[in-house]
Amino acid sequence: MALLLILLLLHAYIGWRLVPALGFAPGLQALLIGLLVASWLLMPTALLARRIRTQPWSDRLAWTGLLLMGLFSSLFVLTLLRDALWLLASMLSWVWPGAAWSAALVSGSAVAVPALALIVTLWGLFNARRTAAVVQVEVPIDRLPPALHGFSIAQISDVHVGATIKRGYVQAIVERINALGVDMVAVTGDLVDGSVLELAHHVAPLGGLVSRHGTFFVTGNHEYYSGAHAWVDELRRLGLRVLMNEHVLLQHDESALALAGVADYGAHHFDASHRSDPMAAIANVPDAVRLRVLLAHQPRSAAAAAKAGFHLQLSGHTHGGQFLPWNWLVRLQQPFTAGLNRWQGLWVYTSRGTGYWGPPKRFGAPSEITHLRLVAA
Repeated sequence: MALLLILLLLHAYIGWRLVPALGFAPGLQALLIGLLVASWLLMPTALLARRIRTQPWSDRLAWTGLLLMGLFSSLFVLTLLRDALWLLASMLSWVWPGAAWSAALVSGSAVAVPALALIVTLWGLFNARRTAAVVQVEVPIDRLPPALHGFSIAQISDVHVGATIKRGYVQAIVERINALGVDMVAVTGDLVDGSVLELAHHVAPLGGLVSRHGTFFVTGNHEYYSGAHAWVDELRRLGLRVLMNEHVLLQHDESALALAGVADYGAHHFDASHRSDPMAAIANVPDAVRLRVLLAHQPRSAAAAAKAGFHLQLSGHTHGGQFLPWNWLVRLQQPFTAGLNRWQGLWVYTSRGTGYWGPPKRFGAPSEITHLRLVAA
């Protein structure tokens, strides 16, 4: 009830600011009112859909609620922006009376807000549903052993298999990775939004990933919302190596690298034994192993990773913000939003994610399959 009340107030604000300005077109007024009422009533179905066991109704309700959630987000932000511009124009009109908004501009902007929100939502839907593009990244490593020059990693993150991302979506990702011919595959968490019972069939294509050294996985926060222990067992059954505050040594031609993985940064809130610990993950690595790579779901593991002596950290979690304007808010929680960044002597690559969470919408933050190559600095 509290959620419905909050949503009612937010929708009412949009209606209050836009509907009166559409008085010249009663049909548009009625359409916008109907859209706002439908959005208010149906958005919560995105949260309630999983309680409905009957398919395909559960997924249909989820799709409806999540699409409206994405549309509402743009409507709300654009309405706020319109009001901010109106306030600025009103202030300017005190100095320059001719700067006041005309009635045509007021009504025109009221039409533009829902029109732009719809365009952004549809374009975001297209971007979210397409198979993620491959992003090529070279990571320069000081004193990289010659045998490891060109070592390649395919990274995927934040696929969020669930109500709107199913087996076909995952299979397309697998096929695109396999075409790269990489040395290893890294899955840096938030793979699922749901239980093994619900989603095992849709995650199964990951067992078909092919690379020289195999596929490695670390947990993200959404694994803990979805039954992390059961998912760890299932992914191991599929042939993925789950790194839980531990490392493996990958022998590559005449050299070796230490590949470590930690549980999600906040995993200890769900299981104290899963507390993220980069230092423990790299313990007892021989001094002769000169390259150390960490898989950590959240970029904010970087401080501990740098202290532990890692050279490269691969992360996700941020989605690159997923769609405007939320990408500007990511830095309030994480040190990096996307791309290759430096933290002291540590390189941190933050993936924008290979799927999406919540609304099927990506705008200004495209999904990616990252193809990283290690090169001598």
